[in-house]
Amino acid sequence: MRVWKQWTDECRTTRKSGSGPRNVTSARDDRHLVRMARTDRTASSRQLAALWSIATGVSLCASSIRRRLLQCGLRARTPLYRIPLTHDHRRLRLQWANQHRDWRADWQHVVFSDESRFNLWYHDGRIRVRRYAGERHLPECIIERHSGRTPGVMVWGAIAYHRRSQLLRIVGNLNSNRYIREVLQPEAVPFLQSLPGAVFQQDNARPHTARIVKSFFAAQQVQLLPWPACSPDMSPIEHVWDVIGRRLARDPRPVASADELWVRVQTIWNALPQSDIQTLFDSMPRRVAALIAARDSFQVAGTL
Repeated sequence: MRVWKQWTDECRTTRKSGSGPRNVTSARDDRHLVRMARTDRTASSRQLAALWSIATGVSLCASSIRRRLLQCGLRARTPLYRIPLTHDHRRLRLQWANQHRDWRADWQHVVFSDESRFNLWYHDGRIRVRRYAGERHLPECIIERHSGRTPGVMVWGAIAYHRRSQLLRIVGNLNSNRYIREVLQPEAVPFLQSLPGAVFQQDNARPHTARIVKSFFAAQQVQLLPWPACSPDMSPIEHVWDVIGRRLARDPRPVASADELWVRVQTIWNALPQSDIQTLFDSMPRRVAALIAARDSFQVAGTL
């Protein structure tokens, strides 16, 4: 009845501007609160409420903190993680980007390959950073992540513009001899030979760059794409792994064993639309341009 009366009397159904409960903070308070949140991007609403109480002597609950920051455009988001880069890493990445800045259709001849590990249990650490839209790559919004190992399965795969390889399961540690015997000979080389003019990309992991592996590539006449160290962000296949990981994490069914996890990973890999993979390939010129424009102050991000 109230809404109907409002419509018949005033021809509207929304509340008047300024109606409803008054804000407990002033515009000046909000600016102070935003400065606090931007000073420590990872501070939770409870932590900010405690800091606010100390700074002003006025109590403000965590929900009010969240609401005021949201109204000011600051939202708690998952941070972008990156691998720590040295000066030499940045220099070589930038050099590589400049060498490939004019590549366009050339990327369609590259076969991107990599190993990835999927864990039996997934969590995000509940770490969030407060930022405005478009601030994802600010240094203060990025958290460095070092590699660790938990129970799971390791896989190897390769993607081309029009096709993808079979996904291989790697059990145990992968050394250079196993890399040749279990990955390159049975799958990678036949896959490359089926693609005229293919260029093979792999990262600089020790099993990939051993002398015996280099000799194998030379004997098989495999053309390699030079790759800068610490650059998983520039490889489309890394974002394929990211998609698989997110879909595993969203699956409510518990995973009882590594074998069951392997089946799920393999199923997602086979079901990924090739058009999504092509979109990642098509993004390579933009990724290279972004790396050059940023002077490699961050690692370029992107997902399916």
